[in-house]
Amino acid sequence: MITTTTMDKVSTIHADALVIGVWQNTELTGHAREVDRVTGGLLTRLIESKDISTDVCGITALPGLEAIAAPLLVVVGLGDPDKAPSGLSFRAAGAAAKHLANRARRKIAYALELDPAADAVCGSMTGCRGQDLYQAEKSLQPPEEIVWCSTSNDDLQKGRVLSEAIHLTRTLVNEPANRIYPETFAAACEESGQAAGFTVEVWDQQKLEQEKCGALLAVSQASERPPRLVIMRHQGGGNAAPLALVGKGVTFDSGGLSIKPSAGMLTMKRDMAGAATVLGAMQAIANLQLNVNVIGIVGLVENMISGNAYKLGDILTARSGTTIEVHNTDAEGRLVLADALSVAVTEGATRIIDLATLTGACVVALGNTVGGLMSNDEDFCAQVREASMACGEAAWPLPMFSEYDELIKSKVADIKNVGDGRAGGAITAAKLLEQFVDDVPWVHVDIAGPSFAEKPVAWMDAGASGYFVRTLVSLIDDMATA
Repeated sequence: MITTTTMDKVSTIHADALVIGVWQNTELTGHAREVDRVTGGLLTRLIESKDISTDVCGITALPGLEAIAAPLLVVVGLGDPDKAPSGLSFRAAGAAAKHLANRARRKIAYALELDPAADAVCGSMTGCRGQDLYQAEKSLQPPEEIVWCSTSNDDLQKGRVLSEAIHLTRTLVNEPANRIYPETFAAACEESGQAAGFTVEVWDQQKLEQEKCGALLAVSQASERPPRLVIMRHQGGGNAAPLALVGKGVTFDSGGLSIKPSAGMLTMKRDMAGAATVLGAMQAIANLQLNVNVIGIVGLVENMISGNAYKLGDILTARSGTTIEVHNTDAEGRLVLADALSVAVTEGATRIIDLATLTGACVVALGNTVGGLMSNDEDFCAQVREASMACGEAAWPLPMFSEYDELIKSKVADIKNVGDGRAGGAITAAKLLEQFVDDVPWVHVDIAGPSFAEKPVAWMDAGASGYFVRTLVSLIDDMATA
């Protein structure tokens, strides 16, 4: 449960813990100043002696202060106000929530005066949840109740919606492949749509064959789990043409005949993070009732090995009619997206954003915390990047020069599914996708690095991150109000 209170004196709030924030090299203000006053200047003295960390997301716990009704005061460092990083609200609240989730607590009160407030609320509900889905004793334990001081109901509602969307995305990605596969993922889409109010259309194997989705079907043909393609529709903008969100949903990736080494296969349950991000965003968009038309399309397959597996040298015919020569069966996500993007075009999308854990090459180029942006429209790409940086979900553009087109040309088909060697691997993958969007403005987001963390950070557990859910919602919210 999450609520708000308008109590003027946060020091009198009865809760298991009270959370406040302090800036670096700045006089205390607001709730922090009140706490400092009632404790006889304790915060000021501890900051001066460096016994309270003012570094970004630094946590200092002060138990047993007689002047504070809560038995534990948690002070979150906010850093230099002149150099505040993007996403500070989400991260600072998340850091406090993660710290306090080390054991069961009934009620936590947040007196963090941060903007955007909805992001802070979202962080307080996200940081206390982890990847411990099947642990008998949970590593992180969310409180029974969260109270926010002096926060509007609108911000509280938006923060809750965003957090629930991120939680859905993270949970789906963290679930093992024996629990989440094409059929169960499609069922999750239907369940979310029914609750949030968007419509869901599921294409089964027979429908995919009728639609001639030859690229997607080839990837799935070695698995005993049949493929699915799901189309989700939020109709909030009247008769306007929709924006499309398209997600790669490889629920497990063995690499196919181009088999991955065991260590590289261990976390390949996460290869459907693009699809999970699209579902999370669609849920939030619908729950926020944004005045815009959005369609979410996810292609869902397992990439497995059997006597029926697609092979190197095979020629596939995608839904658009383009022929693709297979040079690597582990370059399967782009084949799934080829048909999903074709669906977005025929659905009449005027803009398309696709999200995929597509290439290790993008991780090599940009690291584990930054997504790659590739596009056929510089203005649209800049708009997506601006939204991502404002949310603290960093993304950076990579070039899409026409010279790269030569690298995916095939001698026996229209294109091949990898470039020439490892050079420019993230870009050549995007160049293949570009063949399937016609002239529709399109941005490809390679989320291979930031969608899943091997190690925890101050504000979030390791595992799935929910990266880009907030960015997509913010971007589409801005479009709805423009």
